[in-house]
Amino acid sequence: MELLLKKIEQEGIVLANDVLKVDAFLNHQMDPVLMKEIGEEFARLFSEEKITKVVTIESSGIGPGLMAALALNVPLVFARKKKSITMQQDVYTAKVYSFTKKEENEISISHKWLDEGDKVLIIDDFLANGQAALGLLSIIEQAKAETVGFGIVIEKSFQDGGKILRDRGYRVESLARIQSLKDGQIKYLNEELTV
Repeated sequence: MELLLKKIEQEGIVLANDVLKVDAFLNHQMDPVLMKEIGEEFARLFSEEKITKVVTIESSGIGPGLMAALALNVPLVFARKKKSITMQQDVYTAKVYSFTKKEENEISISHKWLDEGDKVLIIDDFLANGQAALGLLSIIEQAKAETVGFGIVIEKSFQDGGKILRDRGYRVESLARIQSLKDGQIKYLNEELTV
């Protein structure tokens, strides 16, 4: 994912030792060429898994999730952070704490969109502490569906989320794994990743 690494280097802004701002291309303004490549890469990585649904959480996971779903030719389902008036019952729910926003949300997906036996690929823009991932896992378990893996655009490897998921036996494919953001410098986990 050379294009992703270039974007991080050129347009990513380190705000703190644990905060990387990528709203120029990933989670506020989106680069459609980059999103297309990300989706195709996730589809390639998980091509043998017989995926029936891609699941993400609103709103930052929708771009890469939709492109992965398109490349896999399956529906995208996203967990809502706020229930609309049309979605009051027959929903799977989980509580998710956002360390970035310092708030807890109850996420939900309608029973209509997840079926028992679905093979689900979870996609998200970031993996840090793993709270969003664990919330989505809970919803998929409630639906008696199977999580085949996680496609993560940027993993903060210095935080616990990736370890938690891998220790539970889940496959996690991260396109960029950041080892450190100390002193405003982005260091990747794999030293061979250079721009």
